[in-house]
Amino acid sequence: MDQNSFFSIDRLVEFGMGMAVAQQMVQTMNNAMTNMHVPGTFNSPEKPEQKIYYAMIEGNQTGPLSEMDMSRLIAEKKVVKETYVWMPTMPCWKMAEQIPDVLKLVALTPPPFNI
Repeated sequence: MDQNSFFSIDRLVEFGMGMAVAQQMVQTMNNAMTNMHVPGTFNSPEKPEQKIYYAMIEGNQTGPLSEMDMSRLIAEKKVVKETYVWMPTMPCWKMAEQIPDVLKLVALTPPPFNI
């Protein structure tokens, strides 16, 4: 056989060595990709901060109330736009219609079911 032929023993050894090196490179890259940590991608999502509300209902301070409690009171029409509401981040009581977080709850509260 000719030494320059693809099937010569030297060419087959070169081919086998090249394949072995390529396989090691793939294994190294796979190992590096598996162990790589990109900040923020594998962290479990943080629970959103629960907002707490206080409301003046029928002349009485009511609270602490969760968003679910406020939505229920809005649906029951116990909290309306003129109801005074306070949240721990606020310096003073304000009417519900002036608080964006309460307006969001009003928008998300479904209307009463009527057939």
